[in-house]
Amino acid sequence: MKLPKFLTRAEREALALKKREEQVAKQREAQKALLEKRKAFIQDAKRAEKERDREREKERKDREREREREREREKDTERDKDRERGRRSRSRDREGRRSRSRERRSRSRERRSRSRERRSRSREKRQDAEKIDRNGEVKDERETDKDLEKLNEAIRQRYLGKFLLSEFWIISGGQREKRKRGRRLHERKFIFDWDAGEDTSNDYNKLYQNRHEVQFFGRGSIAGMDVNAQKKQKSEFYANLMEKRRTKEEKQQEELRLAGVKKKEKKEAFDNRHWTQKSLDQMTERDWRIFREDFNISIKGGRVPKPLRNWEEAGLPSEVFDVIMKIGYKEPTPIQRQAIPIGLQNRDIIGVAETGSGKTAAFLIPLLVWITSIPKFHGNDEQDTGPYAIIMAPTRELAQQIEEETVKFGQLLGIRTVSVIGGASREEQGLKLRLGVEVVIATPGRLLDVLENRYLSLDQCTYVILDEADRMLDMGFEPEVQKVLEYIPVTNLKPDTEDAEKEESIMENFFSKKKYRQTVMFTATMSPAIERLARAYLRRPAVVYIGSIGRPTERVEQIVYMIGEESKRKKLVELISSDAFEPPIIIFVNQKRGADMLAKGLTKLGFQPCVLHGGKGQDAREYSLAALKDGTKDILVATDVAGRGIDIKDVSLVLNYDMAKSIEDYTHRIGRTGNTVKF
Repeated sequence: MKLPKFLTRAEREALALKKREEQVAKQREAQKALLEKRKAFIQDAKRAEKERDREREKERKDREREREREREREKDTERDKDRERGRRSRSRDREGRRSRSRERRSRSRERRSRSRERRSRSREKRQDAEKIDRNGEVKDERETDKDLEKLNEAIRQRYLGKFLLSEFWIISGGQREKRKRGRRLHERKFIFDWDAGEDTSNDYNKLYQNRHEVQFFGRGSIAGMDVNAQKKQKSEFYANLMEKRRTKEEKQQEELRLAGVKKKEKKEAFDNRHWTQKSLDQMTERDWRIFREDFNISIKGGRVPKPLRNWEEAGLPSEVFDVIMKIGYKEPTPIQRQAIPIGLQNRDIIGVAETGSGKTAAFLIPLLVWITSIPKFHGNDEQDTGPYAIIMAPTRELAQQIEEETVKFGQLLGIRTVSVIGGASREEQGLKLRLGVEVVIATPGRLLDVLENRYLSLDQCTYVILDEADRMLDMGFEPEVQKVLEYIPVTNLKPDTEDAEKEESIMENFFSKKKYRQTVMFTATMSPAIERLARAYLRRPAVVYIGSIGRPTERVEQIVYMIGEESKRKKLVELISSDAFEPPIIIFVNQKRGADMLAKGLTKLGFQPCVLHGGKGQDAREYSLAALKDGTKDILVATDVAGRGIDIKDVSLVLNYDMAKSIEDYTHRIGRTGNTVKF
């Protein structure tokens, strides 16, 4: 039996080193072989690529040659066509010249023939004259020669040709005779009026030397006869005559008739008074039509209620009416005049109006009327069931502005309001929601986040308001809006029938928490996306149009400066430095970086600008708006974030430093003020 051989440590290390070297050698050989294969593959690929390049180059050259041949063929075709057209033109010219030549020869033969005939008749006449002379009728030989000479001269001038020179001279009988130029038809317009110097009657009749002037008297008619005065006298004569012939009964009937006509005219004048002079029960359909035209209100939809003339006739609860008066709303705006009566009927509404037209109060007042009318509960169950209404806005600034307006009403009416927007603590917002709230104002993204994390429940929400819906869809919030609306129960949806337009049907259970859901949508434009969203979530809505859709407000003065990019900043500084515009001033740009750079440049020049765009934090955005409103800053440099819905009082000037990308954005930009400049 062979015993195993035990190797020493050095032998084992040497053996392991040898194996490792063999493995390394094999790996290197394998790597080398792989590298060779890779190089061969790359070379083959390069050769194939070069071959493909040569093929493509060859095909390109073939196509170029084919296109060149095609162009040559087209040139040949055009050349042949030109030759054919030239040949036809020359042929027509030859035919025309031949035809004119034949006509000239024909006319020449006719003239010679007529000349021979006239000479023959002339000889016959001379022969007859000679016979008469021989018969004893002797004429004066000298006069006969003159007559004959004149006759021959006339014949020569008529038939032997006339040589017309440039000044219309005729060579005839060895002398030049000037001929007057014939006037062409309609060359000069004949004047029928005689000039005073052409009147020769003064020379022959002394009566015309002192003409008699007609004297006007009476009413200014000739001979004192005025036709109008005669007609008037005639009518008065017959009226007096008929009055004398009337009996007493006829006079009484005429008096009654005149009294009836006068009463009818008075009633018509009373009914045709302006609507401002009438009470509510005296208003007719014509008056309501004039009322809507005066405020530029258009409506669409069945059974739309009459608009408001003033707050006193709105029929609002006393506490809501007192709050409106206390806040200082003296007269309703056009959108409020029509939208509030529709909202008080629990109808779905689509309001199309320009920014700054009072849309916030138009949807808040019906909401507050309903909330104040339902009974109050103080248990914990109310806090867990969520708000009565949600208001969604596209931007944080607009949501905060709506919250400010809602708080004005809510503090006086005991209605709690919470804003749920990005940039703030979600946990803090959730805590406020848990404490109980009637109205939630939110942006779609943060509201969906709060719902998904169960900070909020919409089980008793029956009032949905979408403000600036077109802007919301433009910013890509349509999926979030749809998901939020899916959290609202569908048990209280209105029927999609004519009952959704009947006041008695939709007002059922209105003063309770189980009323039909009411959806209100306000927008500046009616795009296809808005119509699609309305068809999905609104039931037989009443559509209210204020003003011209998609056009800037008529209160805006727009000025355009056509200048180069390098001169924009100089013109900007010139405008804001002038005394024509008082702060605050808004400057719109398209990019966040451009807003920051422009603000830094204005700061160096001594201005006090603040910046507002989507890249700023919530605190910075709130500070910028507050500083502009309280007068700490005098200029706001912003992107389109500030273009919609943000209410800044007394803005005197808006400058579009960068032109808006769409007409809708431009319309909302210039809606900030009444004087606008656009570069």
